[in-house]
Amino acid sequence: MTREMLFALALGYLLGSIPFGLVLTRLAGKGDIRSIGSGNIGATNVLRTGSKWLAALTVLFDCFKATVAILVAGQLFGGPFDDLAERYAAAGAVIGHLYPVWLKFRGGKGVATLLGVLIGLQFWPAAAVYAAIWILLLLTLRISSVAGMTAAASAPATAAILQSSFLPMLLGFAVLVLWKHRENIFRLRRGTEPRIGRAKA
Repeated sequence: MTREMLFALALGYLLGSIPFGLVLTRLAGKGDIRSIGSGNIGATNVLRTGSKWLAALTVLFDCFKATVAILVAGQLFGGPFDDLAERYAAAGAVIGHLYPVWLKFRGGKGVATLLGVLIGLQFWPAAAVYAAIWILLLLTLRISSVAGMTAAASAPATAAILQSSFLPMLLGFAVLVLWKHRENIFRLRRGTEPRIGRAKA
């Protein structure tokens, strides 16, 4: 790994590790988001504060922090390093969001951030499928974890269908997202996973 790639990875990690859910709720006077609901810093738990606009902002910022990291890395390391730099920045952003050092490595679940990666890499077919599945399942099932995990799984599936070189990386990201949802999976099996708009079981 070259010095440039290490810098791209670090850049991605620093941007990805910004806990926007926590920052926004504190700025809005909602207190520490980690003390309510699931304790997660993501948009679904932010929604439990009763503020839809804060939850929407959390989704947008968690998404585009990955996009920004990738675009900046691509600009800094153009030419032969362009593609590699973007991939390292993408990896850093996802890992930073999931395991931020500032929060003792207890971060979000990566659904919005992974969408930001697809946008930053300009993998438009996967981004479109991802967003469509995520929104459709949120509106119909109203179970955030199911929508997020299914959307995450769609990224490597789309890459496989299109025979994209992004497949190994996206498969790794999807596995990480699913791993972060392991408690949700246990609750789904028990039938106790809450739906959006209802109190957490």
